[in-house]
Amino acid sequence: MKPLFKGIDCLSLKVDDLEAAIAFYTGKLGQELRWKTPTSAGLGFPDGESELVLHTEQRPPGTDLLVESVSDAVRRFTEAGGSLAYGPVDIPVGSFAIVTDPWGNRLTILDLSKGTYLVDADRNVTGVDG
Repeated sequence: MKPLFKGIDCLSLKVDDLEAAIAFYTGKLGQELRWKTPTSAGLGFPDGESELVLHTEQRPPGTDLLVESVSDAVRRFTEAGGSLAYGPVDIPVGSFAIVTDPWGNRLTILDLSKGTYLVDADRNVTGVDG
């Protein structure tokens, strides 16, 4: 059977001041700024595709698990005995949903079905390649 989860897309952290958080994580801790929007920023890990995502949005910190297709993953997850807590919701790069396993653990799942962010020289998001 093919695994449902492809890997970890990101660890997402809520911050009050995005620019200060970017300065802390890049300037003082050495993480690489990959992309930035007015409300969030993706910082790279040197060993892979996963990111540390800083955001000012009203959502709790969490870990987003990457799947091929959120709609297919929700169907497979719920058929296996889990439940859908929220979504699916379209986002610029794909879609996401929150599911709950039979033990009450909430998991955020995400697909990149629309592509990945395109950025300018300052790492500001200018669009999506896909």
